[in-house]
Amino acid sequence: MSRKTALTTAMIALALGAAAGAARAETAPASDIYGVWRNPKGSVHIEIKACETRTCGVVVWANADARADVKKKNNQDLVGMQLLRDFASNGANEWKGRVYVPDLDMTFSGQVRLLDRTSLKAKGCLLPNFLCKSQVWTRVDTAATGRAL
Repeated sequence: MSRKTALTTAMIALALGAAAGAARAETAPASDIYGVWRNPKGSVHIEIKACETRTCGVVVWANADARADVKKKNNQDLVGMQLLRDFASNGANEWKGRVYVPDLDMTFSGQVRLLDRTSLKAKGCLLPNFLCKSQVWTRVDTAATGRAL
């Protein structure tokens, strides 16, 4: 390799390293997903918050149909259930953990990716990256973030 090629390669590597460092600096803290979010149908609202050393999501509101479906399945009220469990940061704007689906009474692997301050993509899979379903949830409030949208 010539000296000029080596220098060019080194400069490209430094530039890429700086870009990667800038991307890491823009990683959202867990508190950026804290707040109340609604599912695409508007039938369930969950509050994402700190739960001990991890992040979790608890149902704070559900419409009558969603509550009846869960009550019929396992005789429990949907409001107050923890649907997102043991979530931890997995990189830039992404968290992984477990998702409880009360209508099925099953827990799946899941991930949440913050798309912007007002929307996040929630994904649950039967097995890691196998038989998955994704939804885009919308922020209901901004009180937890302390920022105006």
